[in-house]
Amino acid sequence: MSRWWLALALACAAPVWADSNLPSADWADRQLPNPGQEAAARRLMDEIRCLVCQGQSVSDSDAELAGDMRALIRSRIAAGERPDSIRKWLIQRYGDWISYRPTAAPVTWPLWLAPLAMLAAGLLIIRRRIRMRRAG
Repeated sequence: MSRWWLALALACAAPVWADSNLPSADWADRQLPNPGQEAAARRLMDEIRCLVCQGQSVSDSDAELAGDMRALIRSRIAAGERPDSIRKWLIQRYGDWISYRPTAAPVTWPLWLAPLAMLAAGLLIIRRRIRMRRAG
């Protein structure tokens, strides 16, 4: 019986061992010395979704991967790379889903057009109802 309790305790403690013992990346939690570069990095970090948390941006997430992505963004901006090119690189590497700012790619056109089509359909239904009440 005591073996079952030990197995259960070890299974519950497994997530504790999932954390890395590695130190965080250099720029993960430190700001860039240049205020303009740090502001650009912050804007970009607010736009990029954390791959672990999925509901938070990398600037809000405490996940280790989010810290690595913050460090990557800051180091590339400090090296002189433009935020737009970093964003494009991240989208190319991880897909459109990583960005909170939607793209206007042809695959997303139905998402942009669907609300307009539904509004037009609603207006047509209202128009028909009004005509039917006036005629009847």
